[in-house]
Amino acid sequence: MLVLDDLDRGLIHALQVDARAPFTLVADILGSSTQTVVRRYRRLSAQAGLRVVALPTPSSSGTHQWFVRLTAATRTAHDIAAALARRPDTSWVRLTSGGTEIVAIIHTTPTGPDAHALLLRDIPRTAGITAVSAHYLLHTYLGGPTAWRGRVETLDAAQQARLRAESVTGTGPSTGMTTTMAEAASDEPVYLLTDADRLLLDALRDDARLSYAELAAATGSTASTVSRRLAELRARGALFFDVDIEPSLLGVTVSALLWMQVAPSHLDAVATELAGHHELAVVAATTGPTNLVAHALCRDAEELHHYLTRKVALDAIARIETAPVLRTYKAAATLRIG
Repeated sequence: MLVLDDLDRGLIHALQVDARAPFTLVADILGSSTQTVVRRYRRLSAQAGLRVVALPTPSSSGTHQWFVRLTAATRTAHDIAAALARRPDTSWVRLTSGGTEIVAIIHTTPTGPDAHALLLRDIPRTAGITAVSAHYLLHTYLGGPTAWRGRVETLDAAQQARLRAESVTGTGPSTGMTTTMAEAASDEPVYLLTDADRLLLDALRDDARLSYAELAAATGSTASTVSRRLAELRARGALFFDVDIEPSLLGVTVSALLWMQVAPSHLDAVATELAGHHELAVVAATTGPTNLVAHALCRDAEELHHYLTRKVALDAIARIETAPVLRTYKAAATLRIG
């Protein structure tokens, strides 16, 4: 099994700060050679599932997001999860709870003939599903543009500041704010993606480090036009970059979803506190009987137990359901299935 060293971790952190930072700059900041950093990047891509992807913010894409929980027979759960993962309107597909529950994020359009088609038509017709619950994602406190801390613990403040100062100007993935918080902090109207923007994002979805020449070829444009357009989209906060890598290589052996029921008057305070916990990669408010969901990444079962009994045991949380993640089929836009 591949073992990451400080250079690997530094490279991952640098990509989280600026996904498109030139390798020459990353190498200089890490005190290495460009050739070595490029070799490490290729090795991480081949052996650790490293992917740098660009994703539209939900507000700019005009879509809604739902956490959907599907209960299925063990013999059919794998096939259903794999089918969901291959759809372009899903992300973050996991198998949990002893192999009988599938959790996915589904992206829906608010209007039109295909609005909520997966929820209303496709899933109910799928054989083997015995129960469905859909939770509309209301607000993201941690996740999306805000990286899990386990990926961003290597570079010091000066190294990060230099990356931000010397890389491409614009709003990068490590602004420290979630999409909704960033929008709330701005008086600018929400920017809606054009067809040309979507074409560019489609090219960046699988590999956000494609050169401007490659992006120009994929979109039928010019390198200078693509460069200006991408800088504008970043500045508007219309997209964000994510770094996807196998969590086990970062010391994670236990992953679990936490479905919590919190009194509405305490929801914001509880979610804000949880968003500061090192063990969590996602914290989001949703509709439904459980109105807060979190994703815990822990070193082992003992650390998860310690977290649940010492840190997340807040009086305002009336109920918590812990669902261990058995397998990841899709993370962000990256398929994890053969």
